[in-house]
Amino acid sequence: MIRKLAIDDVDKNLFRGKRVFVRVDFNVPIREGRVEDDYRIKKALPTIRYLMDAGARVILASHLGRPKGKRVDSLSLRPVAGHLSGLLGREVVFAEDCIGEPALKVVESLGDGDVALLENLRFHPGEKENDPEFVRQLGQLADMYVNDAFGTAHRKHASVYGLPLLFEDRFAGLLMKKELEYLGKVRENPAHPFVSIIGGAKVKDKIGVLEKLSSTSDRLLIGGAMAYTFLRARGVNTGNSLLDEESMDFAKDFLERHGDKVVLPVDHVVSDGSTVKVVSGDIPEGFAGYDIGPSTVELFKSGIENSRMVFWNGPLGMFEKEEFSSGTFEIARFLAGYREAERILGGGDTVSAIHAAGIDDGEFDHVSTGGGATLEFISGKDLPAISVLKDL
Repeated sequence: MIRKLAIDDVDKNLFRGKRVFVRVDFNVPIREGRVEDDYRIKKALPTIRYLMDAGARVILASHLGRPKGKRVDSLSLRPVAGHLSGLLGREVVFAEDCIGEPALKVVESLGDGDVALLENLRFHPGEKENDPEFVRQLGQLADMYVNDAFGTAHRKHASVYGLPLLFEDRFAGLLMKKELEYLGKVRENPAHPFVSIIGGAKVKDKIGVLEKLSSTSDRLLIGGAMAYTFLRARGVNTGNSLLDEESMDFAKDFLERHGDKVVLPVDHVVSDGSTVKVVSGDIPEGFAGYDIGPSTVELFKSGIENSRMVFWNGPLGMFEKEEFSSGTFEIARFLAGYREAERILGGGDTVSAIHAAGIDDGEFDHVSTGGGATLEFISGKDLPAISVLKDL
């Protein structure tokens, strides 16, 4: 199990009066100066409040969008500072830049328990380039380092890779600790029977995860658009459904090696652009599959029953459209009510799907905030931002 030194593993008094740089993931949708979805912000609140209560001077830093190393007003984190102030019930001071005089001035103004948010790290090319000078300037702001941004842990960026190495005291935040705990179980020590549910669009994006999970899962339920590549590899007619042609050879080989564990859809919700219907077996020409059908929903439910751990990554259909949402939503609701197993979900689209289904995160044992980071971690890769944190 990967264990890193976290903020609650040391004496809380260690943080009193100290400037603590906290890398968070506030990459949230903003429209007309307002935060549209504060899911990721709320996930960071336990770490922020813990450090506030400890008397730390909390310096929050994040990226937002892809400004390509230049200042883009629509990608400013200023609206996030205002939103976070409301969540915390106290002012979060905003710094107009993440380095230099604007940042230093704000940090110097902080008292014990105060919170500041720096401007978008990616307004500087040095963030993505892990530039030593940019790292040095960020380092001037703090006495300690905390990483609570699991979603960026697979990047070798300045704020998550170069910066922590400047500090003797570098810790995992409470969210990071939870991510490593639950995803670590999936990766290294799942309870059996262990069932994996993998959806999404392209097989090539999930090859590493599929290979890893095929060795640990007792059953592997495959849905979403990627299921059509596997079905075609088995000789099923998939009509006009999306195929990952470059992964067809992998799909054939994978089924030859692990076909006894793999469960594929047996019926589909299909459309030709005007008509929507359910078909079993082959999909007619002119039609494409957009969701698993009702028989597959029951098949997947029976595949989940009697399990002791379930990992789910990727929606099982085009849930954004109501006519193609039933499969994903039904499995989400079934899993939310299935208390006999530890249920761990990962991936941004999966999170969006359960929220669209009206299900709260708290219905599951853990819902990961990572997208690409979750996939890389589960596949067995060492993530750069985690590797530089201290072992417990």
